[in-house]
Amino acid sequence: MNDILAPDTLQRRIFTFRGKKVMIDKDLAELYGVPTYRLNEAVKRNIKRFPDDFMFKLNNNELQELIANCDRFKTLKHSTNPPYVFTEHGVAMLSSILKSDKAIEINVQIMRAFIRLRQYALEYSELAQRLSELETYFIQHCKDYNSDITEIKQAIDLLMDRTKPAQIGFKTDNRG
Repeated sequence: MNDILAPDTLQRRIFTFRGKKVMIDKDLAELYGVPTYRLNEAVKRNIKRFPDDFMFKLNNNELQELIANCDRFKTLKHSTNPPYVFTEHGVAMLSSILKSDKAIEINVQIMRAFIRLRQYALEYSELAQRLSELETYFIQHCKDYNSDITEIKQAIDLLMDRTKPAQIGFKTDNRG
């Protein structure tokens, strides 16, 4: 179970659909140690706690994209019932309906994974902005040193490539 709770493992279970970071019901059920249908039953009994911005069902296009990008979901290929996905707020709401100690522990770890993803995005954005400002400064103030500027620009571009956060999950633009 500790491997599942490793920060990198949890972050790989966070996907982007409809512009939102989400986790699949099947993954959440596995983490909580319950069958997926039991997790979904608990959610349906408390459906008022899960508005569309907390939870939604994948459409067929999104499901096919999930299957194509993640082999562990190939069993869903012929499913007549696409999975539910939960945003960070939906995962937090799960803690109010799943009250076991294990559910609480898992929720804390998942919340930390969502926080780390936000921190990575923020740090990358700040670094990209500073490097862009540096590049602009050199281009404006060092026109006499054209070859040096080219080398500096190449170094900045190389640094930008190395500082990109690792791709976690995948994005889809399908709207449903």
